[in-house]
Amino acid sequence: MSHHIVEVQGLEHVYPDGTTGIQGISLKVVHGESVAIIGPNGAGKSTLLLHLNGYLAPTSGSVRIGEVPLTRETLPEIRRTVGVIFQDPDDQLFMPTVYDDVAFGPANLGLPRDEIDRRVNEALSLMGIASLKDKPPYRLSAGEKRRAAIAAVLSNLPDILVMDEPTTGLDPFGRRQLMGILRGFTHTKIIATHDLDLVADLCERTIVLHGGSVAADGPTFEIFRNGALLEECHLEKPFSMQGCPVCSPRSGAGGQRV
Repeated sequence: MSHHIVEVQGLEHVYPDGTTGIQGISLKVVHGESVAIIGPNGAGKSTLLLHLNGYLAPTSGSVRIGEVPLTRETLPEIRRTVGVIFQDPDDQLFMPTVYDDVAFGPANLGLPRDEIDRRVNEALSLMGIASLKDKPPYRLSAGEKRRAAIAAVLSNLPDILVMDEPTTGLDPFGRRQLMGILRGFTHTKIIATHDLDLVADLCERTIVLHGGSVAADGPTFEIFRNGALLEECHLEKPFSMQGCPVCSPRSGAGGQRV
């Protein structure tokens, strides 16, 4: 199971305009963990995720998947293991039809046609979009595009699932459906998101990024109970931990409830 391990050491990325996206990040995610990456906009979440299967190359530092260092030569092997769902589904959907997009990965693995069909149909059915398989992606709604992009990654049967804002654009039914799928994915999951209720439901460990660096790394509910940390990193507790603003008494002047 060592190929399910993600290890990052001293990772730094500086964009061509001189902006530092992440700096000095080191972390290790082991097999079967569900890990959330949270932080305010600009904290470096997407930059970090895009290094995990080589969409961005580090300015310094290293990424290792299991025993395999991520290099230009190992990219094909790494990308068979690590499936990344981008923040913008338009970055993943580029084929004439939804079917073609979902089939792209398995076809590139050289699988026989019947196996490609089986994987595509299972992924489309899992995401509830089998009826859309012949549609061009540009004709889909935002939520349908999100589902199609997720199906395109699931059809590759990745050992490690990396997701950037996976619930964006999904209606409540689609969000619940995705939550069920993620609960059933027993391999390693790394999820960058502003949906902190998803984090509370799915991720036992949370890494907080702030200013491109790791501000905290620990059990999710310890992170969410640390009010000073959340305030410093411009975060709030999940709605499920905030209580009802109408029912919960608040203290006013002189200790009176208002």
